Amino acid sequence: MAKKYLITSALPYINGVKHLGNLIGSMLPADVYARFLRQEGHEVLYVCGTDEHGTPAELAAQEADAPIERYCQDMHELQKRIYEGFDIAFDFFGRSSSSSNHEFTTSVFKDLYVQGFIEEKYIKQYYSFDDQRFLPDRYVEGTCPRCGYARARGDQCDGCGVLLDPEELLNPYSAISRSLNIALQETKHYFLNLPKIEGELLVWIEQQKNWSDIVKGIEKKWISEGLQARCITRDLKWGIRVPLEWITDQKALKGEGAEENIGEKVFYVWFDAPNAYVSITQDWAKTDKDAEAWKAWWLPKKQDDVFYVQFMAKDNVPFHAVFWPGILLGTCKPYKMVDDIKGFHWLTYDKGKFSTSLKRGIFTDTALELYPADYWRYYLLANCPESADSDFTFESFAATVNKDLADILGNFANRTLVLLEKYFDLKVPAALSEKTLDAGLVSKCQSLITEIAQALEARRFRAAMTALRSLWVLGNGYITEKEPWHVLKTDKDGGGIILTHCVHLLRIFALASAPFIPATSQKIFGLLQENVDRTQLVPISKAVDFQYFSEGHRLQKGDDFLFAKIDPSVVQSLTQLYAGQE
Repeated sequence: MAKKYLITSALPYINGVKHLGNLIGSMLPADVYARFLRQEGHEVLYVCGTDEHGTPAELAAQEADAPIERYCQDMHELQKRIYEGFDIAFDFFGRSSSSSNHEFTTSVFKDLYVQGFIEEKYIKQYYSFDDQRFLPDRYVEGTCPRCGYARARGDQCDGCGVLLDPEELLNPYSAISRSLNIALQETKHYFLNLPKIEGELLVWIEQQKNWSDIVKGIEKKWISEGLQARCITRDLKWGIRVPLEWITDQKALKGEGAEENIGEKVFYVWFDAPNAYVSITQDWAKTDKDAEAWKAWWLPKKQDDVFYVQFMAKDNVPFHAVFWPGILLGTCKPYKMVDDIKGFHWLTYDKGKFSTSLKRGIFTDTALELYPADYWRYYLLANCPESADSDFTFESFAATVNKDLADILGNFANRTLVLLEKYFDLKVPAALSEKTLDAGLVSKCQSLITEIAQALEARRFRAAMTALRSLWVLGNGYITEKEPWHVLKTDKDGGGIILTHCVHLLRIFALASAPFIPATSQKIFGLLQENVDRTQLVPISKAVDFQYFSEGHRLQKGDDFLFAKIDPSVVQSLTQLYAGQE
C-alpha cells in the first residue's frame, strides 16, 4: 500500500462564485476521500486553489470595473470562505497566480524547450480593430458549427462540449466589445509538440488501470482524433510571461538570430493551471514546514511511494489525462504522475443548466445561506453524478433531507435520547457483555461498515452513501423491532440493554458519517459526551465497538433535533425563486 496519498481537485475558476455542480464535480468528493484516508491513519495531502489566469478572468474584472489583481485577490478570499463553510478540509488552498507558479511554469517551459518539444508557428488570429488588440480564443464568440449554439467560445462550445478553433466559429465577434469588426491576421506563438511526445504518452496511458470508463472514453476520443501541436501562449497582459529574453539567449547559443519583437505573450491558462498543483504544494511547504517538503510528493524516490488521485468534472478530463501528462513527460524529469482520475458527469438544475446571468440555480454562497452545509453535502453525495448526469430540484432535495437525515438518522438519535432521559437520567444503562450483546446486530453493522470502507477506498461515492443510509436504517429497524418503550414498562434492565445498543449505534453512525457530514458527526459525539478531535477519529473500518461506553456514562440531550424538515411550501417558493429569468 502506498505510504502517501496526494489528492487534487480541478482548480475552481476565479470568475465568480461557483454553483453546486462545481462542488460535487471535484471538491466535495475529494474532501470525503481525503477525510476517509486521514481517518484510516494514512498520510494525506489535499491541495487545491483558484485558477486565476486567462481570458475569463480579464473579462470578469473588466465587468466588475476592478483591476485584475484586486479582483482575483477578492474572489480568491470569497471562494476560500465559501469552501470553508462547506467544511472542505484542504491542507492548503492556494492560487495559480502565485510567484511559485510563475517560477515553476517557467521552469517547465524551459525544460520542454531544451528537450525539443516547443516549436514556433505563425498562426492566423482574430484582430479586433475596435478593441485594437489580438483576441485570444475566449475573446472570440460566435455560433458553433457543430450544434448551432449561439454563444460558443473560440476554444470550446458549452452547448455540445466540442473543442474548437476560433476560425471555425460562424458569425464571430469580439467578446470584449461585441464588435463584428474583426479579421484574421498573422501572429507568432509557441506550441507544445504533442505528436513528438505521443509515443511515450501512449505507453504511459496504457499502463493506467485505475481509470474509470468515463475517463478512458474521453481520453480515447482525444487520442483517436489525433494529437496535434497545441498553442501554449496567448496575447494577454494578465498571466505568466513567456521568457522571451531567455529564448533569445538559447537561440544565440545555437547560432540562431535574436528573437523578434512579437509583443507581450503569456502562457495559455491550461498550460499554467495544472502546474499550480505543484506550486500550491510548494506554497504549502513554505507555510510551516520544510520548504523542500513538496518534493516528497511530486518528486518521490519511486512513483509507487505516492498514490495520486485527481477529481474533476468530465470537461476537464482531456487536459488532465492527455495534455498535462504530456507536459510532465516532456520535461524528462521524474514528476509524480497521476494514478487515478476520478471524473464526474454534470449536475444539472431542474433539467437545465445553471446560469449566473439568468439567475438560474443554486450557487454555493446562496446554498449556505439557505441550509447548513451537511444538508447539501449529504444530498449531493447521495446523488453524485458518477455514471451519468444528475439533476437537482428542490423537491428531491427536500425529500432526501426529510427522509434520510430527519426521519432516519435524526429520528433515531431523538428516540434514543428521549428514552434515556426519561428512564435513565441520560446515563448509559448497562455495560454489554457476551451474554447480552446482540450478535446479529453486530454482524450486520460490521458488514455495512466494511461496505462503506471498501466503497470509499475504490472512490465509489454513491455506493458508500447507499451503505451509510442502510446503516442508519438498520438502527431504526432495531429500535422499532425491540420496542424499548414497551419493554421498559415491565423490564427496566431489558429495556436498558436495548438502549445501550442504541447508544453504541449512535457512536458507530458518528464515525461512519464523519467523512460525509462532518458537522453532524461532531454534533452526535457531543450528544454522546465523547470529546473527539476530528484529526483523531477511530478508523471507519474499526467503528463497530459495542463495548465502548461503560455503565453510567453520562450523555447530553440536545436542545433541538439534528435536522429540521423542509416544508413543502418552502420547496415551492424556492423552486420559483431560483427558476431563472428570461
